[in-house]
Amino acid sequence: MLFAVGLPWAPASLAAAAQAPPATAASASPATEPPPAEPPPPGPRMTAPEYRLGNPNAKVVLVEYASDTCPHCARFAAEVFPTFKKKYVDTGKVLYIFREYPTDPVQISAAGFVLARCTGQAHYYDVINALFQAQTTSTTVLDFLLSGAKAAGLNEAQMKACLSVKEAFDDLNARVRTAEDVAKIRGTPTFLLNGVKLSDGEKTMKQLDDALAPLLAKRPAKRAHPSGKA
Repeated sequence: MLFAVGLPWAPASLAAAAQAPPATAASASPATEPPPAEPPPPGPRMTAPEYRLGNPNAKVVLVEYASDTCPHCARFAAEVFPTFKKKYVDTGKVLYIFREYPTDPVQISAAGFVLARCTGQAHYYDVINALFQAQTTSTTVLDFLLSGAKAAGLNEAQMKACLSVKEAFDDLNARVRTAEDVAKIRGTPTFLLNGVKLSDGEKTMKQLDDALAPLLAKRPAKRAHPSGKA
């Protein structure tokens, strides 16, 4: 699932939209005004290999490989994850790990992930959730990516600055290669529970409850030996 870097954020439709002048009377007048100021730099690029939520010492770890252009991932995020997070992550029982795996259209998906990481840890999931929602509300590639950018308070110029960092795409390519070569990931969503891959596809809350129950079951207290020895 590797992708070309070149201008991976700008497929033909986005490139045309990004380069087209605004449809205003001012755009037809001679360029007498000074050029706009350079956009402020984006936030620090998130370089961690994954996004984590919850207790780092939890005895149960759920890993989700997801794509921002995957409708099944979007549905899981909207309908299941909030309940799962409240029940297991917020209570410290489970460490949740989100790993990126771009899917078709891969170039657009990759751009969404790079944009999310560009905004830093504080806004990463804001961008991802906005992109999930934009799957059904955006009409162009530009609209889709701008939905994510706006969720982090970025304008279009700042978004383009984020998506011009070749190293960010190189980093994503490396993570995808690891997912495919080591974890044998081939699609999304894919879940691993304590390192064991669950059945393919998105999961309901009941399926997660059933899978987590034996791992979270409390072990019975060790009874004292009649002789008084442990």
